[in-house]
Amino acid sequence: MRRISFFMLVFTVLLWACTGGGQKSETQESKTMFTGAKGEVKLMTLDPGHFHAALVQKTMFDQVDPVVHIYAPEGPELQAHLNLIESFNNRADNPTSWKTEIYTGPDFFEKMLAEKPGNVMVTAGNNAKKTEYILETVEAGINVLADKPMVITPEEFPMLEQAFKVAEEKGVMLYDIMTERYEITTMIQRELSMIPEVFGTLQVGTEEEPAITKESVHHFFKYVSGNPLVRPAWFFDVEQQGEGIVDVTTHLVDLIQWEAFPEVTLKKEDVEIVSATRWTTDLTPEMFKKSTQLDEYPDYLQKDVEDGTLKVYSNGEINYKLKGIHAKASVIWNFEAPEGTGDTHYSIMRGTKCNLTIKQGEEEGYKPQLYIQPLPDVDLKEFAGYLYNAVQDLSSKYPGLELKKLDENLWMTNIPEKFKVGHEAHFGQVAEKYLGFLAQGKMPEWEVPNMIVKYYTTTEGLKAAMK
Repeated sequence: MRRISFFMLVFTVLLWACTGGGQKSETQESKTMFTGAKGEVKLMTLDPGHFHAALVQKTMFDQVDPVVHIYAPEGPELQAHLNLIESFNNRADNPTSWKTEIYTGPDFFEKMLAEKPGNVMVTAGNNAKKTEYILETVEAGINVLADKPMVITPEEFPMLEQAFKVAEEKGVMLYDIMTERYEITTMIQRELSMIPEVFGTLQVGTEEEPAITKESVHHFFKYVSGNPLVRPAWFFDVEQQGEGIVDVTTHLVDLIQWEAFPEVTLKKEDVEIVSATRWTTDLTPEMFKKSTQLDEYPDYLQKDVEDGTLKVYSNGEINYKLKGIHAKASVIWNFEAPEGTGDTHYSIMRGTKCNLTIKQGEEEGYKPQLYIQPLPDVDLKEFAGYLYNAVQDLSSKYPGLELKKLDENLWMTNIPEKFKVGHEAHFGQVAEKYLGFLAQGKMPEWEVPNMIVKYYTTTEGLKAAMK
């Protein structure tokens, strides 16, 4: 009887190891599957309908296997992605050496989950099913690096929340590509805002004059890596791409959180939508053809065509409070930038001692520039001393950073060109940061809660704008 009990005990232990115990080990293994070793990160690219998917591969990393598995439908979007990868492989300066394995069946997503040849899925493209894809991918125990936006409707926001919950349970990392955190004037603006002697504290602001404002202007027709960017027709369908208020605004809301409350863990209850609005950019058939190379609007866009003009809800503005601080995020899409210009960004942080303003207009040569202006009641001599000391300290982190005095109470930063790497290079910087998270087995505690708050803000902003 004792021998039977002993064998039953052994059997029970083995059964535990193969069931409950095994599941726990799988989660632990997922959390420690990366060490930073060469080639241990194996990428799978899902339906790369946007050039951002290729930009993740503009730089190679030892940690990433050079073989990338692509799962996508056949068509011009896949070919454009492959052409960009090929251009990186063949460039004269520091060429890459990517190899691709491609599957193009109609069941491309299901095939990816079944074969699972990689451990990190990269997605950038049509957003109609992106939230669903993200949830099912993390459920399969695969890490996800996603281009923004990860959700485009208030109705699907709970699905994204569930994806983050599942990712934690499975021990995998879900992260979005926030390139604008690596733009140098924004980085310096954030640094100076954290120096009380210079900035004081962030004002509360009002709806008319928010404490922090982020505005950006984008263009449907542009050049990428020196070539005209051909947009897929679905890019102009808000049911597939998302409205502007939930698309590019994702970056702006992220920066507001990142700068106004650096490394502070936020929650949905910290957000109060004050007002929101949306409006269209109108495209003629000629504009549409120049951007897409298509002669006519596809059927799914006919719902947005009036008198031959395509009306795209690509513009939006959200006025809201974050932990009681008034903030504004605004995005505008024009068709094409004037020659010699491009996408632009405007930002202001209003402190109790000075305003930190980023402008990128004609006066700045359409290059972002950071200005520092003390408030009228601030002692200028004392302020100047603190400001110069602060910039001197920052120059150890950003060698060559200097101040230029423009007026009695206005300065601008002189930032060395080596820090102005450009939008495309920021994707490599985000990828490097994400690879570091994988090797460490964790992200900063505030990252996931703040991603949830960010998408709550954009989707609730859309809800308010549509009322």
